[in-house]
Amino acid sequence: MDISQLVASGATSNEVVARLFLSPRTVDAHLRNIFRKLGINSRRQLRDLPDLGAA
Repeated sequence: MDISQLVASGATSNEVVARLFLSPRTVDAHLRNIFRKLGINSRRQLRDLPDLGAA
C-alpha cells in the first residue's frame, strides 16, 4: 500500500527506494503486482484511481 500511495502521489521509483529503504527490484516487482491486481498499465492510471490519488 505504501508503494502504491507514493507512486500515486508522483514519486519516482528511486524516491520510493530511498524513502522505504527497499531495493529497486523490490519496488519494480511490487509495482508489477499492483498494476496486475488493479488491471492497470501505468503510473498515470494509478494516480487517477480515486482512493490512491488523494492519499
